[in-house]
Parts: sequence; structure tokens; C-alpha cells
Amino acid sequence: MSMKKKYVLVGAGGRAEFFYQAIATSFSETSELLAFCDTNQTRMNYANRQLSDKYGYHKVNTYKAEQFEEMIAKERPDAVIVTSVDRTHHTYIIRAMELGCDVVTEKPMTVDEKKCQEILDAVERTGRNVRVTFNYRYAPHHTKARELIEDGTIGKVTSVHFEWLLNTQHGADYFRRWHRDKRNSGGLLVHKSTHHFDLVNFWIGSEPETVFAFGDLLFYGKENAEQRGVTKFYDRATGTPNAKDDPFALHMDENENLKGLYLDAEHEDGYRRDQSVFGDGINIEDTMGVMVKYKNNAIMTYSLNAYLPWEGYRIAFNGTKGRIEMTVVEQSYVNSGGEKSQEGALKDKSITVFPMFAAPYEVEVEEGIGGHGGGDPVLLNDIFGTPVEDRFKRAANHIDGARSILTGIAANRSIRTGQAVSVDELVKFH
Repeated sequence: MSMKKKYVLVGAGGRAEFFYQAIATSFSETSELLAFCDTNQTRMNYANRQLSDKYGYHKVNTYKAEQFEEMIAKERPDAVIVTSVDRTHHTYIIRAMELGCDVVTEKPMTVDEKKCQEILDAVERTGRNVRVTFNYRYAPHHTKARELIEDGTIGKVTSVHFEWLLNTQHGADYFRRWHRDKRNSGGLLVHKSTHHFDLVNFWIGSEPETVFAFGDLLFYGKENAEQRGVTKFYDRATGTPNAKDDPFALHMDENENLKGLYLDAEHEDGYRRDQSVFGDGINIEDTMGVMVKYKNNAIMTYSLNAYLPWEGYRIAFNGTKGRIEMTVVEQSYVNSGGEKSQEGALKDKSITVFPMFAAPYEVEVEEGIGGHGGGDPVLLNDIFGTPVEDRFKRAANHIDGARSILTGIAANRSIRTGQAVSVDELVKFH
């Protein structure tokens, strides 16, 4: 009987449950959770109650953020799971490796090129492993797209057209919470698009070379709302009369999970999870267009909008022998507001191949079960279970994590400067 792999988890907010429920249930034979670490004790206490009451697991030790090193010394984990605010990822990733631990980090790996370089240097210095949890790679329809391209179905990929739609429930959610400040999240081109840019790298087997982008805040924010004639404003939704009939409001007192994780924890740090999406202080974009030239000469046009009537995406791959079109419609979702299996769950999907000199045909794809198009359970098994031989090499390391965020980081710089950005000038890989 092999020894269980021991984990501690940093950042006990909405994303943490994805990992701790997996350890507590499906992977309790191979993995063990030892402790939570967070800036907020109330939030850790709530996560512990979830562990014991919902999943029948033992409560674990808790450490405040400033006790991180003490936790590593006392608990002696094999690996640290990082699900904290994006801008703090690099701090925990680097220190965990320096203290002899491997790391499993939520995406994005970090938010800017300086922090990215620090992580790359730390991996080289310590020899530890960093896994980035790109669950979208594991969705059956995404793996099928990789297979079709790898098998030469449309020849050499020459261009990609990628349109991602966030709706007025999920898209709006980024403008209610800490993501609305670019220092915390890198904006949606880093926090959200890291998934999409990673998929393109994965699909076409290349990496970004040059990036040019436009982006602006054109729907959310107080100024935009005023221009549309909105007159009822509020700072936060819960308990506020002006928010009562606002479809963009999030009432945390009506959701047990949001209340336990955030509303009841406010007294410790003042963090409000239900800010108005039409308030001041939002400095991320909601409307973005990006062009990318890849090292294999393929060109991508990409758009991301965060206020649309449906959730999902359309992508087209053009190649020397034809075209692949994929359309995916996803479930709407508010982080921490429901079951984890509903996050990114499929409502509809289609893949069509258009050969250059033959009739188009639909490609059948097995239906994935679970969140992110069925990718979540497969990813979790890859991390906590017994990984199987994978022709498509879906497990992502720090290099994959860096290459995905560097497209968004370069796009952010391009928006600021109006210039095209060479990705190789941002960081140096070892």
C-alpha cells in the first residue's frame, strides 16, 4: 500500500472546494488534506464545516496567511494547492518550492511578466514541480479538436478565429469582486483568457510570438450606466433597497454558501463579494479584441465580451486542407453560488469538419460528465489519482502556465501602449 500524498491548501474561498471535495471523496485513498491557510479565519472555519458536514471528512488545521511557513514546517506536506487571489499566487508558489514542496496552482499562474519570471527562476533554482490546473484541456470535445488537428484532418493550421462570450450572470460576476481591480487579476485577458490562450497553444502545438490588442470598459462601470440612463445606484447589493430589482445584483443573504464564505466573513477583512457592477473603481476591460501571431506562423483573431445574452464560444480553425468549426454553449454560473459540477457545464456542442474538396461532416464526441465540459473529473484524477498514459499530454506545467498568461500579459501591454508586443521580450525561459 503506497503512502498517501499529503496536501495543504492556501486560499479557502470559492475555488478551494473544487480541490478539497475531491480529496475528501473520490481520492481519499491516495491523497490527504492536512491544513487550510487563508487571510480570513471565518472562511477557513466555513471550509472546515463543509469538509466535515458535507463530505464526511475530518476537520483540518488552520493557519493565517502570515503563518504559511509555520504550516509547512509543522504539517510537512508533499504539495501546496494554491487557490488564493491571483496576485498572491507567485508568493505561495515560490515559497512552497523553496521549502521543499511541489505546487498545484489554480489558473492563472500569476498576473504579470515580473511575477512570471520569478516563478520560472524559482522552478529552475529548486527543481520542484508546478502543475497548473487547465481543466478545459480535459473536456472530451477539446481533446477531440486536438486529435483532429494532430491527425492532419485540415492539414497545417494557418489561422484561428476564436470568439468567447461571457453572459450577464457569469460575466458580470468578475465585476462584483476582487477581479474588478487589475492589480488583483490581470484583467480578464489574464484571469479568464488564460484558459482560452492555453487551449490554442495546446490545439495547434505552438506558442505566441507577437500580440496586438484593443480593450475597454464599455458596459459595466458607473459612467457607462449613467450614459444609458440608469439613476439608481448602490455600493453593494445585499440588504440595499436600490439593488432589489436589479438583475445584476448578487444577494448573498439568499445563498447559504455565499453567506458562509463571504458575508459572515466580512467583519475580519471588509471584503465585499457583492459590489455593484455599475459602481466606481472598476479598472478592467469588459470588451476585448486580440490578434496573435504564433511561432508556427498561424494567426489568431480573438474576442472576449463579458455582458452577452448567452455563455459559450465559437471557434474556427482554418488549414491547408479545410476548416473545423466548433460551437459550445455552457451553463451560466456564479462562483460559489451552486454546485461545482455546474461550472462550465455543457448545454450544447457541435464540431463540424469542412474538407477542402469533400462534403462537410459532423464529428461525434462522447458526452463529458461534470464541470468544464466534463474536463473536471479527468483533471482531478490526473492530479490526485493514478494518471493514465495520455497521448495528448494534457497535464500542464509551469511552462504551459507561463505561455498561456503571456498572451494576455502582452495584450494588456498592447492596450496600454498601442503597440504590438513581442512575447519573447517579456520573460526568459530557462
